[in-house]
Amino acid sequence: MNAPHISPPRLSFAMIGTRGVPAAYGGFETAVEEIGARLVEAGHEVTVYCRNADASLRRHRGMQLVHLPAVKVKVGETLSHTALSVAHATFRRRPDVAFVFNAANAPFVPWLRALGIPTAVHVDGLEWKRAKWNGLGRRYYRLVERLAVDWADALIADARGISDYYAANFAAPTELLTYGAAVQDDAGHDRIRPLGLEPKRYHLVVARFEPENHVDVIVDAYHRSTAELPLVVVGSAPYAAAYTQKIRQVAESDARIRLLGGVYDQLQLDELYANALAYVHGHSVGGTNPSLLRAMGGGTSVLAYDIDFNREVLGEEAAYFGSASALSRHFDDVESEPERHVALGRRLQRRAQRLYNWDAVSRGYEELGLRLASGYTIRASSPLRAPRPSHSIPRLP
Repeated sequence: MNAPHISPPRLSFAMIGTRGVPAAYGGFETAVEEIGARLVEAGHEVTVYCRNADASLRRHRGMQLVHLPAVKVKVGETLSHTALSVAHATFRRRPDVAFVFNAANAPFVPWLRALGIPTAVHVDGLEWKRAKWNGLGRRYYRLVERLAVDWADALIADARGISDYYAANFAAPTELLTYGAAVQDDAGHDRIRPLGLEPKRYHLVVARFEPENHVDVIVDAYHRSTAELPLVVVGSAPYAAAYTQKIRQVAESDARIRLLGGVYDQLQLDELYANALAYVHGHSVGGTNPSLLRAMGGGTSVLAYDIDFNREVLGEEAAYFGSASALSRHFDDVESEPERHVALGRRLQRRAQRLYNWDAVSRGYEELGLRLASGYTIRASSPLRAPRPSHSIPRLP
């Protein structure tokens, strides 16, 4: 006789530290939506804490949404919203497990754990490397990396490079849980035609206007090129007026460059990714980038900034650049061999389908949640839980 099937216990999860869902901004939000919806499908309860979203929407894809305000200033926006979210989670809807996104929110972890809520922190990329942070901001991000290691029950990394960083600098184990890529076999093109765009007749950039995303380098490189197809730039930055103006000045001098600003219609954004001849990815800080995966899922050729994180995702199926002059040559090469780049895009799509799957990622979150609810922790000070590795690892400089 076969043993009876035993279903895993039903848990309640809180997703804290992002702008919330429906996803319309960045990678964290997309991850929360895709993972949260699948946790609901698996029989769990999921509460997502939201800001900058439609406050009238109370449920989305089975997830319960809690809308709370935030102070609209740089670091204060994230921290103020997380503080209110943690207060709500502890006093109004106490979850079995909390997933906190962004190491910047690590100072709130002891609050959750003091009330018996096991907590995992998604540490994101190496935020202290971002040019937008001054000396104080960088010191804060270096501090919260240590606090996340010391206080969280588990750390989540979305790329091997991030896992290696925490192992080397803190002797801390991480859960390697990447992102998924939505594979688009036929995205259509009805929503790009009103923009005056034709399939495979433009290049695309989608990024926040921040120095480490190299949008200024990309528009400069394109301006130097002999490319004839337009460069479509999607993105903006609420706290980077001077940097935005630098990009705008180049665009205003070149009729081939089109700045669309933010695009929040996700179907239109899908079409923009899938119909571009080449997607240009200038991100140089962070782990597995969801925008890059979205381009791969759309079957689009990629020109990427040459760093280990991007090579980990793309492998040998992409072209890489480290300067405006190198990228300028790539633009010319793409237009001289469009069929080859269409074929490269298909190969990247197959790679995304093989390596970046939301179902597998969500199962990883579910399994981690079950372990945390059963008492697992990396905190060395907690008895009867998994100890932190004790081998000697070099410290940060």
